[in-house]
Amino acid sequence: MQAEEWVQKFSPRPLCSYLDDTISRFADKPATDFMGKKLTYGEIGELVERTAHGLYAQGVRKGDCVGLCLPNTPYYPIFYFAILRLGAIVVNFNPLYVEREIAFQARDAGIKLMITMDLKVIYDVVEAVRQDKALEKIIVCRLADILPQPKKLLFTLLKGKDRAKIIYDDKHISFAQITSKTGTYEKAPIDPQNDIAVLQYTGGTTGVPKGAMLTHANISANMEQMRELYFDTTLGEEKTLCVLPFFHVFAMTVLQNLSVLMAAEMVLLPRFDLKMLLDTAQRTKPTLFAGVPTIYTAINNSPLTPQYDLSSIRYCMSGGAPLPVEVKQEFERLTGCVLVEGYGLTETSPIACANPLDGSGKDGSIGVPVPGTYVEFRDLEEPRKVVEEGEKGELCIKAPQVMKGYWHRAEETEKTLEDGVLLHTGDVGYRDEDGFIYLVDRIKDLILCSGYNVYPRVIEEAMYQHPAVAEVIVIAIPDDYRGQAPKAFVKLRDGESVSEADLKEFLKEHISKIEMPRSIEFREELPKTLVGKLSKKELVEEEAMKQADEIT
Repeated sequence: MQAEEWVQKFSPRPLCSYLDDTISRFADKPATDFMGKKLTYGEIGELVERTAHGLYAQGVRKGDCVGLCLPNTPYYPIFYFAILRLGAIVVNFNPLYVEREIAFQARDAGIKLMITMDLKVIYDVVEAVRQDKALEKIIVCRLADILPQPKKLLFTLLKGKDRAKIIYDDKHISFAQITSKTGTYEKAPIDPQNDIAVLQYTGGTTGVPKGAMLTHANISANMEQMRELYFDTTLGEEKTLCVLPFFHVFAMTVLQNLSVLMAAEMVLLPRFDLKMLLDTAQRTKPTLFAGVPTIYTAINNSPLTPQYDLSSIRYCMSGGAPLPVEVKQEFERLTGCVLVEGYGLTETSPIACANPLDGSGKDGSIGVPVPGTYVEFRDLEEPRKVVEEGEKGELCIKAPQVMKGYWHRAEETEKTLEDGVLLHTGDVGYRDEDGFIYLVDRIKDLILCSGYNVYPRVIEEAMYQHPAVAEVIVIAIPDDYRGQAPKAFVKLRDGESVSEADLKEFLKEHISKIEMPRSIEFREELPKTLVGKLSKKELVEEEAMKQADEIT
């Protein structure tokens, strides 16, 4: 199906309509499994209604921004859909953010009300932000209330130090208070094409974080596109293992929202712990999974993995960062499932491309555009010029899942959305003769060596082929002769050893002389973002500080 044909058939919908459809057909099916305690879609639906009434009583109205600072628990989908019921806007917060980060985002979005947990590590930061007058009210959700017995009792008795001390008043409201009453409330009319559903902030690695305005139409389009991708699944019969946090746009769409569309049971994990993940997979027998490459790497490298039966998982998607071919192949060998790489951005709700699940994908490729998605590659020197097939250029996207723009940042929106519709991604790649897309790097990560473009990802992929290498990051460092040169940071597999000289010798067969790292530094751990993606930012900053010290 051509992109134009799919768009013509797609009808934008309010996001709550998907939950309503699933409740009408599958009310008795499990919606969530949290540490063994299950809630059906009917029960979730009733709690969404009660919560919407409670939020309305607190003054939440259409267009208001409401903050969600929650790990993966049933509270997340309950509040997510309750906020959308009122025509309000969900603003996702990472619970591991520090006070400064949460305060900036809260002020930028104009948030008055934040929903969080009674866990000290999260609540104390949110309360500090409120005391700093970046918020007005906090709704507090108790972890013990959603745990099964005897875990609930154990948590209450043994984890007192982990629970925040809260005095409930007009500024601190419990979930029990919010859901204590039923009654009517105003269900705001939704214009899917224009009304914002989610304000999703970018990571801020290239400057101040920006809020991508994702409309109901943007997100519903991506849900429908994912449904097309997961063609070989059955409504009401799937189980999704959800370890990626819902506050991240990848998990929000591919795990939570797609599960609601398919009436799939969401097996919720509040954080990534490898043994907990393996134990949960053995207990619940999920059929679908999505993760970032570091999670798949951890599973591949763990001596625990062979002790578990993961054969129930049929399809896995990887996103958030490039998936090394060796990691994909090893995971498929260990589990027998199909693992495909996808690609997306916060600004595309997020999926724009993916490999097919029928096995016709290509290793090392991010796949083909999902239905309704038009892509082209622009010349790096002349941004209005489209390059030929096979030539490298900046990936640009026009599609129904592309954001409305950046919140209160018209200038940034204009730079990113050409003519208001074509998204400049900042990623460099090319398309082959079969229509498959390959990325070679971010524009900002390009290394300029003696006038040549050197792509860190090419070097990283080559290094992953060495059996001793577990993780690798390549960045640019200053070079007096070449201008810039690559430097590699490597984490080895447990029990493995290799010298810098041996690794460089290995690389001679895989990359050119101009791409050879000037130096290779071995580390016990490599920096990662809060959702587990390898992060270059810290290493770039370290090298910049070294350079500054040398100059002074």
